[in-house]
Amino acid sequence: MGAELLKVLERRNFPVATIRALASGKSAGKDVSFRGRPVPVEELTEKSFAEIDIAFFSAGGERSQKFAPLARDAGAVVIDNSSTFRMNPDVPLVIPEINPHDVKQHRGLIANPNCTTAVALMALYPLHRAFGVRRVFAASYQAVSGSGARAIAELTEQVKASGENRQSRPEVYPHPIAFNVLPHVDIFLENGYTKEEMKMQDEGRKIMHLPEFQASVTCVRVPVYRAHSVAVSAEFDNPVSVEQAHEVLAKAPGLELVDEPKKNRYPMPIEVAGKDNCQVGRVRRDCALENGLAFWVSGDQLLKGAALNAVQIAELL
Repeated sequence: MGAELLKVLERRNFPVATIRALASGKSAGKDVSFRGRPVPVEELTEKSFAEIDIAFFSAGGERSQKFAPLARDAGAVVIDNSSTFRMNPDVPLVIPEINPHDVKQHRGLIANPNCTTAVALMALYPLHRAFGVRRVFAASYQAVSGSGARAIAELTEQVKASGENRQSRPEVYPHPIAFNVLPHVDIFLENGYTKEEMKMQDEGRKIMHLPEFQASVTCVRVPVYRAHSVAVSAEFDNPVSVEQAHEVLAKAPGLELVDEPKKNRYPMPIEVAGKDNCQVGRVRRDCALENGLAFWVSGDQLLKGAALNAVQIAELL
């Protein structure tokens, strides 16, 4: 996410006078590149945020919890990619295409949403505005890059090992991910869902300002390097046709309608990887729900689910 953030800031020509790269002591002394120049990586300390206007955090919840308040107290506005502050009522949780005005309520902290939630809501929210969503049933297909660089390396090594007819022991995941799917993303809760699965309902309620929203989700890790996909069945308050849905989705910001199944055109991770916009397709009447629609949405979780969304929040600021 950090590497992507630098690329997005550069690509979108964000106004930067000075940029600092902060990391653990192990990474201190290395360089990262920004606008063709090396930026030395410094060790994160309690004094790292002097004269900083905007601080992007993507180093895990523990570091966000400790250092984000320090950055805020030093005068920075923190845009945090961890789950630490998302459900805090005093911290806006923002997707700029959906609830940009919530940014104005910040008290020095703004939260970036969960990546799967962000991708799904990019398609769901325009439909909600038009037809009023009640509840969704969804299954995610989540790329290994959502677990970091070590997970990418683990998938690569397991594919290579399979071709060489040898074993490669999993370390990032509890089971092999190559040629497999794992219905297990994040830790399991008492209700049988995982934390990741509950985020779509909890965060969706906050982002859409829809306290009665319900979401039953199964999150699945798949052997894809980059970009998450979500299969959604949604029930709405008002009748909705495929034609009406197409009209709404085609106009939605940050979203492309790719829905010509007879021509084999539908969203795929390989098509959205590295792209800002999410894609939606396979739109059809849900045969099991009243006023229901089924659809498939794909998006680059490192961009719309993380770095791009964070920079868009900074642009609003």
